[in-house]
Amino acid sequence: MLPPAADARTPAPPGPPPHRHAAVPPAPSGGPALPPHARDGGRSASASGFESAAEPGAVETTTRLRVVPGPPGAPGTFLPREGFTADPPVRARRAGLTFAVTACVVLGVGLVGGALTGMWLASAEPEKPAEPRGYSEAKDLWHNAPVDTLFPRTLAGPDAGPGASGRTWTRIVVAPDAPCAPAALAPGLRAAVTPLGCERVLRATYTDATASSVITVGIVFTRADAATQATLGTGLAGRLGADVPPALPGPGTVAARFGADQRASWWVHAPADLPVVVTAVSGFADGRAVDRPQPADRAMAAGRTDAVAQSGLGHEAKGITERLTSLLRKTATATAAEKEAAR
Repeated sequence: MLPPAADARTPAPPGPPPHRHAAVPPAPSGGPALPPHARDGGRSASASGFESAAEPGAVETTTRLRVVPGPPGAPGTFLPREGFTADPPVRARRAGLTFAVTACVVLGVGLVGGALTGMWLASAEPEKPAEPRGYSEAKDLWHNAPVDTLFPRTLAGPDAGPGASGRTWTRIVVAPDAPCAPAALAPGLRAAVTPLGCERVLRATYTDATASSVITVGIVFTRADAATQATLGTGLAGRLGADVPPALPGPGTVAARFGADQRASWWVHAPADLPVVVTAVSGFADGRAVDRPQPADRAMAAGRTDAVAQSGLGHEAKGITERLTSLLRKTATATAAEKEAAR
């Protein structure tokens, strides 16, 4: 007996769940080979290196591939999508990263090494000596400071005479400031300071308390920098030899007869902390001539019995030079302090 016919209204039993993609029929004999994704049941490795999890018989389609339809009944062809560039191999990316890291390390080492080398070279270079305080201000004292400041009317010299005796000098004549000409400077000194930028020469003549000696003092202002000034040294008088400074007579004074023949002892001092050269030349107030003028250090030597040494003319020349230098230093320092306070 035949089984009863199935009721058309009865639903068919549920089948297997539908695939995410349509199944690809097997390739007919002699047909084109299927892509690896279809041949191995969807288990081939994708372009990113990870395996596909598609069910057997299904074709994996991703955003990286597109299907080109073939003839009816033939499978499609998988081609890369336009504009898509496949990821470079992992090994190539690692090689590029290694190269970049190495380049950064080399560059960093080079920069650090260059900085250290620069610091070493900078420390190896000799440092330029610092300019003494008041040095720049001293260059302009010849026209900024009053004459009574540069050449006081009375100048004391404690312990400046023979046997550390005291001296007092009184100003009797002052000359107008003058250029660095032969009339104001001895030839050797003029040749020494001209390359330094000789600015101006100031001169005055003093006498001692007994009016028995006269001393002409001069201040030569230069534009020399501190390093150049330091090379002049305190032994400039010895290097100049018999290059005696000119005398400044004072008509109507005890220095009226003080001329070239009356010069007895002299001294030249170039302080390292001031752009100046201070000179002094001494002689007898009675106008007597001296055959050979002597540098002050020689006239002050022990055991000398000549008239120049016995009268202390060497002490006069050197003592007044030192006092005027000290006075210039104090004036320049005070001027610098005033400028600093005004800032």
